[in-house]
Amino acid sequence: MNIGIGMTSQRTRARMLERLREQGIQDAMVLAAMNSMPRHPFVEEALQSRAYEDTPLPIGQGQTISSPYTVARSCELACQGRILDRVLEIGGGCGYQAAVLSKLAKEVVSVERIAKLVGRARLTLRGLRINNVLMKNADGSHGYPEAAPFDAIIITCAPEKVPPPLVEQLRDGGRMIVPVGPIGDQELVLLCKRGEQLEQHAVLSVRFVPMTGGAQR
Repeated sequence: MNIGIGMTSQRTRARMLERLREQGIQDAMVLAAMNSMPRHPFVEEALQSRAYEDTPLPIGQGQTISSPYTVARSCELACQGRILDRVLEIGGGCGYQAAVLSKLAKEVVSVERIAKLVGRARLTLRGLRINNVLMKNADGSHGYPEAAPFDAIIITCAPEKVPPPLVEQLRDGGRMIVPVGPIGDQELVLLCKRGEQLEQHAVLSVRFVPMTGGAQR
């Protein structure tokens, strides 16, 4: 893992951070987490020179790593300037967003349906000595009821509508960040759970891979 190559240096990460500020990311904890967590170990070696660009990148298996801005904005919406107890991520992919969340929550559960991605993410997280992230190979539409309720749920794949089990696993007062809709017409939505009610706020237009049921092992 080429942690020290010049193209992935701290200076390059600092430029990413400045761009995030210019794009409106204000939460100091989120900015610190983005600054402390390298992105290049989570992408293919051939793409590491592009790791700090503000763009999604392919990670294999037809999946992508979200852009730094999307990761930062989702974390900002989830945390609201405070450290969370327990967070659920659906669509863990290569593990990068879970790694960032590991700096913002005491415990992170990340569910990914593709076993090859889970195995690679576990190795990367272990190499970075991140030990408060649990990566699970499972169907994310079912969530992870064993660890519920969650302070926040971040979904990194787009369902046509939010699966009810995920709403049930959200703590009262918790927040869910989810891209909703078909490709070409997706919005990142913030859901706030208030008792039996869900307050919904559209945040920005996005493009995510669709949520797919089942788990590949």
